[in-house]
Amino acid sequence: MGAPHNIKRYGEVWPEFRILHGLEILNKLKKKVIISGGWACHFMSQEGHTEYKHAHDHKDIDVFVTKENAAEAVIILQQEGFQKVWTRYDHLQSDENFRRYEKTIEPENGKCYRVTIDFFERNDLETIEINGFSVVRPELLLTFYRNIHSSDKCWAVMAAKELLQKRIDPVGHPALSAMPKLN
Repeated sequence: MGAPHNIKRYGEVWPEFRILHGLEILNKLKKKVIISGGWACHFMSQEGHTEYKHAHDHKDIDVFVTKENAAEAVIILQQEGFQKVWTRYDHLQSDENFRRYEKTIEPENGKCYRVTIDFFERNDLETIEINGFSVVRPELLLTFYRNIHSSDKCWAVMAAKELLQKRIDPVGHPALSAMPKLN
């Protein structure tokens, strides 16, 4: 589970280049992957939303791939300069066959950063389509914050839970990217 947010940092936004590079690789993987985690919340949010750091986690890109698409997805990643990175989770037994791929990018400001893709294999996911992307169904996505994803304190996750409890579809709802009211 994620740590409580430092509310003094609310209002910080993700650098635009991080969003653009994430979207660039996701567009190339579009037909092969199912988007999860912070990027799923990104796609579920209203188009044109502000990329607040506390609304959606964009530190990495979490994707699921069916076994039949895994090899092709890896080939695309390798063609785009991504390399397999070993993690402390690689030796653990897992139904999802977890792998991590990274690519170092040097944006215009000269400061390098990594694009990290956490890659899980799974064949039984319920999905929805948003703007041509396959995304984990919101009700299922929220269950992953108990074991696969860690940013359960993100505004979008908390808002989606609340909306679903009220039987309101969270997709496109402004609450997913709205800064919480502070008391």
